[in-house]
Amino acid sequence: MANRSSSRAPNIIVPFVLFSLIAIACAEVFFEERFDDGWEKRWVKSDWKKDENVAGEWNYTSGKWNGDPNDKGIQTSEDYRFYAISAEFPEFSNKDKALVFQFSVKHEQKLDCGGGYMKLLNGEVDQKKFGGDTPYSIMFGPDICGYSTKKVHAILNYNGTNHLLKKDVPCETDQLTHVYTFILRPDATYSILIDNDEKKSGSLYSDWDLLPPKKIKDPEAKKPEDWDDKEYIPDPEDKKPEGYDDIPEEIPDPDAKKPEDWDDEEDGEWTAPTIPNPEYKGPWKPKKIKNPNYQGKWKAPMIDNPDFKDDPELYVYPNLKYVGVELWQVKSGTLFDNVLVCDDVEYAKKLAEETWGKNKDAEKAAFEEAEKKREEEEAKADPVDSDAEDEEDDDADDADDADAEVKKDDTAEIETETESDDVKDEL
Repeated sequence: MANRSSSRAPNIIVPFVLFSLIAIACAEVFFEERFDDGWEKRWVKSDWKKDENVAGEWNYTSGKWNGDPNDKGIQTSEDYRFYAISAEFPEFSNKDKALVFQFSVKHEQKLDCGGGYMKLLNGEVDQKKFGGDTPYSIMFGPDICGYSTKKVHAILNYNGTNHLLKKDVPCETDQLTHVYTFILRPDATYSILIDNDEKKSGSLYSDWDLLPPKKIKDPEAKKPEDWDDKEYIPDPEDKKPEGYDDIPEEIPDPDAKKPEDWDDEEDGEWTAPTIPNPEYKGPWKPKKIKNPNYQGKWKAPMIDNPDFKDDPELYVYPNLKYVGVELWQVKSGTLFDNVLVCDDVEYAKKLAEETWGKNKDAEKAAFEEAEKKREEEEAKADPVDSDAEDEEDDDADDADDADAEVKKDDTAEIETETESDDVKDEL
């Protein structure tokens, strides 16, 4: 039996491997950009904001630190600038197929406030005028601003209106490359991945307000008059203790004493000041007990929303044709690379591993080395620490001189000791 099982194993594994390879081979790639030679022929730099002299320039680079100097992308290069660039691909619809939108982004500048997102656009777009007012189908990617905004945007346009994802998806905030993937499926479900790890998934129906809700609270419903929604009630068996109302709120201070210079004839009869009475518990109230007739908090029943109309093509973008970057950056240094639009999740994961996955460890090592050099250079350029050490040495020498003076002149012993103490205080 053991021999037959082992001989059968390859017959099971080989078809599975072949099936996986065929599936990847059948993936339809609508757009893939690794920014190799000739990338400028495929991308159009917009003139948006050029007349206002605030249009930023892109650098073609692998960055200050990287895992492969030959793996280059496009990087924002000027602070306080608007950036807009786009590429065209053959128009397609994601009807009846998955839509996968993926790219890598690195914030070398330790981004304080700015975006790292990309857009998919439909229809006809004047790429030389592509900018912030250009309608888009999907906007996706990280956005960082201060301490409050550090999230992944996933904004979907439906019937001419942009809708934000209602769930929070934290983004990466370090200075290394990360891969962001948005997957939209024909069953109207989605997934958001960072570095091939799923961070959020759900439905277009629940996680965006694309359509009115299927169910609403019945606006005609009213709480019944006999509905008991008091969870606790006063205990009818609880009785007020005898003499409770006779307990005063304040009592004379037992520790107070009549001042010795108090004159009853001139000052009047002395009375001790009062203090809060520790025995006084406030107005009496019966203790609370669980209400045996409690029916819970009343809620209006849910009914079908008459304004809801399902859209079986809620997920469909029928004429996608462009991919673009449009953003404002206070501090430049964001680098985009490995842009992918396809219909196969496994192909996208494979591409991420071939690029980011292959280089991530070397890139991290290069970054750590760059940080080490930066810290060393800052230490050399900042003489504060060495100056402080010199001042301590000078103070120590002054103290030694003061001690020597004490030994030389016994007649000035007290004065010299005072000066020596002053020096020690400075130290």
